[in-house]
Amino acid sequence: MKQARWIVLAALLVLYGCRANNIPVTIFADGQIYKLSASQRTPAELLAEAGLTLGENDRLLYLGTPVQLNTDLPPVNSYTLTVRRAVTLTVVAPDGTQTIQSSANTVGQALAEAGFTLYAADRLDPPAGTPLDEPLTVTYQPSRELTVTVDGTSLQVRSAAPTVGEALAEAGIPLVGLDYSTPSADQALPADGQVRVVRVVETVALTQQAIPFDTRTELSANLELDQQALLQGGEPGLAVARQRTRSEDGQQVSQTTEAASIVRPPQDRILGIGTKIVIRTATVDGVTIEYWRTLNLYATYYIPCDPATKICHYGTSSGKPVQKGVVAMVYPWYLLLGGQPLYIPGYGFASVEDNNGAYTTIYGTHWIDLGYSQTDDVDWTNHDVTIYFLTPVPANVADTYLLP
Repeated sequence: MKQARWIVLAALLVLYGCRANNIPVTIFADGQIYKLSASQRTPAELLAEAGLTLGENDRLLYLGTPVQLNTDLPPVNSYTLTVRRAVTLTVVAPDGTQTIQSSANTVGQALAEAGFTLYAADRLDPPAGTPLDEPLTVTYQPSRELTVTVDGTSLQVRSAAPTVGEALAEAGIPLVGLDYSTPSADQALPADGQVRVVRVVETVALTQQAIPFDTRTELSANLELDQQALLQGGEPGLAVARQRTRSEDGQQVSQTTEAASIVRPPQDRILGIGTKIVIRTATVDGVTIEYWRTLNLYATYYIPCDPATKICHYGTSSGKPVQKGVVAMVYPWYLLLGGQPLYIPGYGFASVEDNNGAYTTIYGTHWIDLGYSQTDDVDWTNHDVTIYFLTPVPANVADTYLLP
């Protein structure tokens, strides 16, 4: 009897020990929760007891970390396991479309496990951190290595941007102002990976140019006839032109000057020519005369037939004979002053009856010819003389303000 009691006690101890070694296990799988109490500690045994199996690409997680099915779990008071079923990940890449079965936690992890080498500059849509809980299609644009030459240095960068400009912006090397790149910013990334950034600086300098003023005359009723006075002083104008200098990477490449803009127009110098008629009297050579104008002219003389030149003037433009008292002026003056009575000191009274064939001045001054008949005693020597224009004032006086 005593031996039988020891056998029963031993059996109870074994049974108790077995129950004491059972560990509570919770398994999350396929939307279900499986709870069991097991003494086994390998994941494969636990899954088998729960009636679960893993596909080729499924994985079992313990505390969020994949575990080997046939390796004992660490000794703890309880286990919580999660079965992650593989889903389909369709990868659309520049070299084609690939389908992956993965039970990874995220898109990036699934790609890395499938042999993709991922860089921070790669473009993934959806992003690498997207949870992989259901079938997904991801667009994958791998980045490329670029050598960017800028500011005298070469930088190694990676980019998956579609254009050079976007790649530079992503690398923190934006094109600013007039900067440009080769290839240009709107082109695709170059096959050789070489990109050059050219820094462009354009400076603008203002240059000033003086504009000379003109001198013109105006008739002035406030000045006596033939008098001149300065009515307005001339002032030069000012033009400003912009000169653009362009430098690329510190070297001047061009310089252009734009058309000048007038910022201050010149002011003409204005000389007033008097038109005010003032009638005066004077005693000249003992003769009292009344006159309205005086002109200083160079006076020569002529006779009907000059024995020195063999030139004969038997008649005048007005039809009167050449004789003392008949004078000739240049043709344009004769047309305006024909018939004008004059008094010439040292010669006497006369009137404009002829033209001397000239159209401009002679000897650098205005010119008048004093007539003598063949029998007159010629007592004249050529010299400057003041000519008095006698009254009455002619009706066409306004035409004679500015004699040609």
